[in-house]
Amino acid sequence: MNVIIVGDGKVGAALAGQLSSEGHDVTIIDSNPQVLNASSEQLDVMAVTGNGASMVTLREAGAEKADVLIAATSRDELNLLTCLTGKKLGTAHAIARVRNPEYSDQLVAMREELGLSLTVNPEQAAAEEAYQLLQFPSFLKREAFAQGKVEIVAVPVGPGSKLAGIPLFKLYEIAGVNVLVCAVEREDGVHIPSGAFTLREGDTIYVTAGIQDLAKLVKNLGLNDHRVRSLLIVGGSRIAFYLARRCIDSGISVKIIERDHTRCVELAEAMPKATVIEADGARQDILLAEGLKDYDAVITLTGMDEENVVLSMFASHMGVPKVITKINRIEYADVFRKMGIGSIISPKGLCCTHIARYVRAMSSASGIDSVLTLHSIVDDQAEALEFLVGPEARHQGEKLMDIPLKEEILIAGISHEGRTSIPRGDSSFVAGDTIVVVTAGGRTLGDLDDIFDD
Repeated sequence: MNVIIVGDGKVGAALAGQLSSEGHDVTIIDSNPQVLNASSEQLDVMAVTGNGASMVTLREAGAEKADVLIAATSRDELNLLTCLTGKKLGTAHAIARVRNPEYSDQLVAMREELGLSLTVNPEQAAAEEAYQLLQFPSFLKREAFAQGKVEIVAVPVGPGSKLAGIPLFKLYEIAGVNVLVCAVEREDGVHIPSGAFTLREGDTIYVTAGIQDLAKLVKNLGLNDHRVRSLLIVGGSRIAFYLARRCIDSGISVKIIERDHTRCVELAEAMPKATVIEADGARQDILLAEGLKDYDAVITLTGMDEENVVLSMFASHMGVPKVITKINRIEYADVFRKMGIGSIISPKGLCCTHIARYVRAMSSASGIDSVLTLHSIVDDQAEALEFLVGPEARHQGEKLMDIPLKEEILIAGISHEGRTSIPRGDSSFVAGDTIVVVTAGGRTLGDLDDIFDD
């Protein structure tokens, strides 16, 4: 597919790298020639210097024949104008990154008039992910499939864990619910395990479970099931606004520490029920004075990754039960997490995942067996995808144990007529079902047929 990306910032560059690695023809537009030169040297992409909202520039990039135009600059209005211009020139699909909370509601109503195929708000997506993590503090990460009926959750095998030394075929005896370990992260890499795989202390396991079984899973594994009733947010960013509003509506007490006076006033006026403190949240004495160690959860949302990491490490050191860290440099996520900073959220990573899922679904030859949901797990070292089973799909009605799958492919969930189950060897699928598939990183799955080894 021909893809044009307008904006060569962090999101644009990450998207260009991901989409070009999947075999798409990518052209990047940016007004900064130095940034473009760096991207064109590192990636297999074309580069066009200019204003992405200009017809002249878009024509030079081939917008008339482009399959997808992605507007990912830092300015919402420019992104919307770029998409409008691209659609006028004949671009098939237009995707805009829109971050301003004031536009959120009206975009739903205006999407058709603007000709937008998709809008992505990285900060809102990051806030929603953080909120979901606060619901089950013992999970490091949560990814939803099958319209929220099944999830893949990351669970640490810590010191004294009931899981240490247990082969996976005995997992049900401990978990007490039907779950499936679809990936294991260990110091030597990521494993797509078989039933004979034995867990060790220090592993992080990615477990597929029905949403109705998560609470029981936490209880039976002896994980922290303490409900979050108070949250401290360091940094008054857009993410802080979205998250605080969500938490307040659900009854969680929220305090925000922000150093900028104007932003403090804005947050206090927008959310009267939140406590907003004008102070430097990076200072240890400020955090201690505001009762850091007494909070159920802390999330660090400053504009600097390094500052967020240090603050999260301090919060963990002080015994805060749940710590969430925002980072932009997702390539260092694995390093940061091993430093003991709890859960990680990345607005840039979420934005790239949402757009890549849409593009991959479009690139499916017939639109059948296409990708409904896509999540990168284990710090991009594995992928979990949800496919719709089309009428022409192979191996319908066959037992999973009899279907030849490629190496490091695992079917982790099947939804049939609204009911979702964790598959066993005698499970099967038919047209209309949705299937959750987990694969090791480095392999691109465009449709369901890509998982079969025949």
